[in-house]
Amino acid sequence: MMRTITNTVAIAALVLAITPAAFAASPEAVDLTSNFRTAGASIDRLQVYEIGGVVIIRGRANDQVQAESLGRLASSLGYTRVANLVQIAENHDVEITRTAERELTVHRSLDGCRFRVSSDKGIIHVAGSVRHELQKDVAVQVLRNIDGVRAVEIDLTRFE
Repeated sequence: MMRTITNTVAIAALVLAITPAAFAASPEAVDLTSNFRTAGASIDRLQVYEIGGVVIIRGRANDQVQAESLGRLASSLGYTRVANLVQIAENHDVEITRTAERELTVHRSLDGCRFRVSSDKGIIHVAGSVRHELQKDVAVQVLRNIDGVRAVEIDLTRFE
């Protein structure tokens, strides 16, 4: 019985001694995003971190070539261990445009407004006219909530 208690105390002491060392040994994440932006990386939602000697790249690119260029950029900056986790954004401009037109016409607070909508690589361009200035803000909010929209550009004027 005494031996069991001694063994339990010894194991507990060992666990308490090892635990702080294990936490101290975990590598810190270093944010490299601004370094990559300065070097010319221009993709949506770019996040670059170095953890334990491995550079992890995340974001959304328009095509495979743009995504692969980030791996080459990391190599040119001197990093040898790179995890390129950049996603390729699919181009659904026709669907985005149709959804945007539908959402703008069914939203009651936008009744009486006139809109011309187009989409290019997920960026919605809206032109036309509104009755009240607040309707511009409503239109932008409605469009930002559509899946696949990266940005909203407006050219709306007020009419009486």
